[in-house]
Amino acid sequence: MVAETMVPVNGIELCVETFGEPTDPALLLIAGGASSMDWWEDEFCRRLAAGGRCVIRYDHRDTGRSTSFPAGCPPYSGVDLAHDALGVLDALGVHRAHLVGMAMGGALAQRIAVERPHRVRSLTLMSAVPGETPAHPAPAVTDWSHRRASVRRMIAAIRERGGPFTADEPHLRRLAERIYDRTTDMAASQANHHCLAHGPPVRPRLGSITAPTLVLHGTLDRVVPAADAHALAAEIPGARLVWLDGVGHEFPPMAVWAQVIDEISGEASRGRQPA
Repeated sequence: MVAETMVPVNGIELCVETFGEPTDPALLLIAGGASSMDWWEDEFCRRLAAGGRCVIRYDHRDTGRSTSFPAGCPPYSGVDLAHDALGVLDALGVHRAHLVGMAMGGALAQRIAVERPHRVRSLTLMSAVPGETPAHPAPAVTDWSHRRASVRRMIAAIRERGGPFTADEPHLRRLAERIYDRTTDMAASQANHHCLAHGPPVRPRLGSITAPTLVLHGTLDRVVPAADAHALAAEIPGARLVWLDGVGHEFPPMAVWAQVIDEISGEASRGRQPA
């Protein structure tokens, strides 16, 4: 495991951390909107790396320790976020990687697979829609200056979107406190990704994706309908759809880590190509 480090990417700085051997095939974890890399939990990353992958996680701009912009005024688009993911790989000297994207991260991974197919070994899309994430009205900028109230708000949001396997409150509190303490600007982190323009449409080009693709979707996801998971798997040639029983719209809870890691590792094996 390499401790958090700041790397220059596209004129900003992103916070990056790796697990496993740098000589192993790279696997890039791309978090959802308004989500720092902390949501890919340490132990999940270690177990994923144990399967012979160099696992990379990073803070999107406006999350965690990465460069932050004023809340409500992000001077970038979803295309820039996709370029950030590639910039992380470039900074680490990685030409091609397995991509694992959650929600908005899944949309970014699809854009990379469509526009830069030579950079993608395999594709895993969790709780994702086909193409761009739906547009949301810009949320009101909330007061995130109070740590205790902010932590409670984060826990409530996770539990609302989760299911019976969602971590218990003490676990979520530790995670939320860590996120709060690492984040440069909580208001920006919670608002700015919802204000973004997406860029050129990706969905009409999903049929051009050639990377082995896995679609993971929770049976209790109330944010992204099951129909979207079916559509995503149908529109990407050869994609496999795997259901996560009892999982909501959430990063994989511990109860399904073994299933998720086995599925990702299997898809990555299908995507082995010469470097």
